[in-house]
Amino acid sequence: MPLLSSPLRLGAIEAPNRVFMAPLTRARATRDHVPTAIMADYYAQRAGAGLIVSEATAISREGMGWPFAPGLWTAAQVEAWKPVTAAVHRAGGRIVAQLWHMGRLVHPDFLDGAPPVSASATTAPAHAHTYDGKKPYEAARALARDEIAGVVDDFGTGAANAMAAGFDGVQIHAANGYLIDQFLRDGTNLRDDDYGGPVANRIRLLTDVTRRVADTVGADRTGVRLSPNGERQGTNDSDPETLFVAAARELSALGIAFIEVREPGFDGTFGKAERAPIAPAIRAAFDGPLVLNSDYRGDTAQAALDEGRADAITFGRTFLANPDLPERLAKGIALNPDDAATWYTQGHEGYTDYPRAATG
Repeated sequence: MPLLSSPLRLGAIEAPNRVFMAPLTRARATRDHVPTAIMADYYAQRAGAGLIVSEATAISREGMGWPFAPGLWTAAQVEAWKPVTAAVHRAGGRIVAQLWHMGRLVHPDFLDGAPPVSASATTAPAHAHTYDGKKPYEAARALARDEIAGVVDDFGTGAANAMAAGFDGVQIHAANGYLIDQFLRDGTNLRDDDYGGPVANRIRLLTDVTRRVADTVGADRTGVRLSPNGERQGTNDSDPETLFVAAARELSALGIAFIEVREPGFDGTFGKAERAPIAPAIRAAFDGPLVLNSDYRGDTAQAALDEGRADAITFGRTFLANPDLPERLAKGIALNPDDAATWYTQGHEGYTDYPRAATG
């Protein structure tokens, strides 16, 4: 069985190890969602990852609803990403851009007061982050049938822009209750057209977007992130295994480079997850590499490889706080704790100042 330190090929990308960096929103871009210089430092520090998946990066103004998060829909954004990807490559790393549309989780404050869009006219629970603090989510409007092609086009443009910015590939964010996930799950998709109702219809936006992105950058440079088990920001499904296995089969047929599955831990008594893990069924339905995510440690990550449950593991908060995480895991070096108070602040503190392990 492979070790966490073993290489892995993901389509056109050769990962030197299987300790990947998960996408992590860090809110260090400008108010206009343009990447900043400290982002180059942050990602370059973590270039020892087998693969870096960038923080969620919006494909359009319509899809952006997080303060100081980056985008990939303007020329200024593309130009500002170039020093970031160049810094990662100089440090010997590989980085893919996570393409994001937040759907109903965009507050109207980001849209000059217009409502957000979703699969159906629904309202997310809880509160949105805005530049004026947290505010309750507001009702989304259902995307009209003839508007969906525009969303697909935006993903294609975002993918092309990512490659122009120097990324090695892209990951489509189809998880965590954002737009594509809102179409996937029957708790938020109440449509009666060919994008709603049966599973084959609800996975249509995912497959349309993936096909467009793969046609744009190559299937061998395209990944997808899914979160099959349990509620995500008010988004859920009555039969998630049937849904996500069907999605995995379609993604396999498209020949994409990898799927990443974010699934909470399961202890046999339903633990954090609502039911037994769905990732094994996804693995059986998908021919490519499967990457797992959510609260792994070094030992549990290696166990997932040993047992054949995954080909690689993405680490989130541990990579946030440990820029040299692969080395620490390989050598059994203690980990820095992360500081939640600085996750979404706009400075160096809690971003580029986490220490590497002492060597020598």
